[in-house]
Amino acid sequence: MRTTGTTNRVLLASIFCIAVLACASAAVRPQKQQSAERGNSMSTQTTNFRLFNPETMAKPVAGYSQVAEVTGGKLVYIAGQVALDKSGTLVGKDDFPAQVEQVFKNLKAAVEAAGGDFNDVIKLNFYCAESVDPALIPQVRGIRDQYVNTQNPPASTFVVVHRLVRPEWLVEVEATAVVKQ
Repeated sequence: MRTTGTTNRVLLASIFCIAVLACASAAVRPQKQQSAERGNSMSTQTTNFRLFNPETMAKPVAGYSQVAEVTGGKLVYIAGQVALDKSGTLVGKDDFPAQVEQVFKNLKAAVEAAGGDFNDVIKLNFYCAESVDPALIPQVRGIRDQYVNTQNPPASTFVVVHRLVRPEWLVEVEATAVVKQ
């Protein structure tokens, strides 16, 4: 049977979609906890994910985990949050710690709206404007630690950027959580 280029593209796209769905489905199936041989496993209070630092990697000194492994539950992606309160008003103009606090309040509200709590957060991505005094950046950890499980902290990335979309925004944080279904 002779096929056209369009038919071939449709077949390839269908095969790709099936493969992606199979991988996604496998990613949220509950699995047994893996042995400590694969890494320095830090037990979580849920069986939906495992946060750990493999023995084959440097242990973080800034209070985060190198790896977040999803073993079950429902993935929740929370868009980057800035220091806007419920009414859309900026909290903490020119006040970096106040903005960080509002951002974490927003993240907490978002994960709770999805049926979880901050213990379900497995990944945080921080974007900080370069206009922020570098001496203030360590305050992020102190505020963050009021929300996260410090014994088993989420995987984390902190990036300094030229600026955020609006110049009055000093920090933006996005999160990924795994909540019970």
